[in-house]
Amino acid sequence: MMALSGRGQTISTFTNEEEAEMQLEEVVPFALETALIEKGARIDKAENWAEKVSVDGRLVTGQNPASAHLLGEKVVQVLQQN
Repeated sequence: MMALSGRGQTISTFTNEEEAEMQLEEVVPFALETALIEKGARIDKAENWAEKVSVDGRLVTGQNPASAHLLGEKVVQVLQQN
């Protein structure tokens, strides 16, 4: 996240609700969705635990493990375009 400015970028990430369901607030010092919004990111999300992938230029992000296969396909598409 440090290399990512987040400013105006559209990103899919674990939602605060998904993190809470996994009790990650006990392990991770911040909520990723909240931190990205504070950095200016636009969060594109689906229902909890549903597949969701966002592509913003060459940045490809997925919401959760259910998004892994589609995320891989989108990465290949982005790499083939450039």
